[in-house]
Amino acid sequence: MDQTINKEASALSEVIRERRAVKKGYTDKEVKETLVKELLADAIWAPTHGNRQPWRFIFVGQDQLPTFAKKVAATYPEDRQQNREDYLNEPNAILVVTMEVPEMEKQWDENFGATAAMLQNFWLLAWERQLGVVWKTNPHIYDQKVKDILNVPDNEKIVGFIHLGYFDKKPIKKDRISVDEKFSTFNG
Repeated sequence: MDQTINKEASALSEVIRERRAVKKGYTDKEVKETLVKELLADAIWAPTHGNRQPWRFIFVGQDQLPTFAKKVAATYPEDRQQNREDYLNEPNAILVVTMEVPEMEKQWDENFGATAAMLQNFWLLAWERQLGVVWKTNPHIYDQKVKDILNVPDNEKIVGFIHLGYFDKKPIKKDRISVDEKFSTFNG
């Protein structure tokens, strides 16, 4: 029994360490809505305080991406619109993730933590399927005009645009600072 647990932990550890942010270099392979929903069905099992499950998802598939990119880009100053439109057309799909915004700061933190944990689950599950992911928090996610484009209600915030796409070349591994440099023990 212990060997099975160690093997599973090792496989999970490997996926965690091998996962990368795929920011560009996407292939033309379509990201299917059905796959995204399948991955989310597992990802939503993230810890969520009070079982609030504060997230919501808006999928922008390949066929709608050009129209969506043009609308979001139009919220920028004219001299930046073409750049932003091109940028938003790079991935094969975008998953917009929102979260409920409660009035209490404590619950806001809990909701954001739960949403971030769910997104990490999604990212790891996608990586296992060779689907590239990167969580984007560009200025447009804070723009009311973008919330209006997406029909995001006032009691929600856009947490990020999750750019999705298949890739041929895995991004370079970037080392992490040693845990020893970030760890201390309380000696009260």
